[in-house]
Amino acid sequence: MNTPVLTYSRDSSTPRLKLPAGACDAHVHVFGPAARYPFDRALTWTPVDAPKETLFALHRQLAIDRCVIVQSLVHGFDNSAVADAIAAGSGRYLGVALVPHDVADSELKRLRDAGFRGVRFNFIRHLPQAHSVDNVVALTPRLAALGMHLQVHFASALIHELAPVLKRSAVPVVIDHMARVDASLGPANPDFQRLLELLRDERFHVKVSGADRLGGDAPYAPGIALAKLLLQEFPDRCFWGTDWPHPNHTHVPDDGVLVDALADIAPTPDLRKRLLVANPQRFYQFAA
Repeated sequence: MNTPVLTYSRDSSTPRLKLPAGACDAHVHVFGPAARYPFDRALTWTPVDAPKETLFALHRQLAIDRCVIVQSLVHGFDNSAVADAIAAGSGRYLGVALVPHDVADSELKRLRDAGFRGVRFNFIRHLPQAHSVDNVVALTPRLAALGMHLQVHFASALIHELAPVLKRSAVPVVIDHMARVDASLGPANPDFQRLLELLRDERFHVKVSGADRLGGDAPYAPGIALAKLLLQEFPDRCFWGTDWPHPNHTHVPDDGVLVDALADIAPTPDLRKRLLVANPQRFYQFAA
């Protein structure tokens, strides 16, 4: 059996930045506990449990009031651990599910009723997948009937072939982690320019999360610069998240440092309120 891997810090710093009331961490995962929610048998590594109780405690420390939990491949298509966290979150936690592209309408409705607001598909070479972008876009009329959105996670080089197909989506599309572009190449990078072009279509949204993944060590200046640019260009269609508990990473980030980076990503109170409160409130439909 694989030795369990701890992907998150157990002693993240407390941020210096004061977040606005209602602030939302729009991209996290939960792992386990494996004794109750077994990990997917196809998983080639074993994470240390990162259950809802640990997530809730972290959010209290970071002064985060709301959250969107994204189903991880750690649990495959079994969304039970996320559903359990949503149910325990008193309306402040919602979810995005993983489903096969041929998921039944009844299952989509069950997920919607349980607090899932969208479904996610991965187009990353190191992650298993059994779908094409055409399959995924063909699903979107059925998502539209339920008021759900599409979330996509892909390697940056794929944006050029995925973008024309994604533009046929019948629902809004959320792009994960700034399309995983190489931040060290700066905004002139053709992959980043294609992301900007795609975001000029108002159906597209982007998570300005992952500055810690896009190149450079803490304090992650190259990724922060791209996140700031995206928020300036599209202030009403950006979301932010910690990506806790940071799976498949090169290092274990300090979540307090990631929160403090918001002072640079969103340097005014108005921008921080849009990014952290107004945008997720409107898009994910949190209860008032």
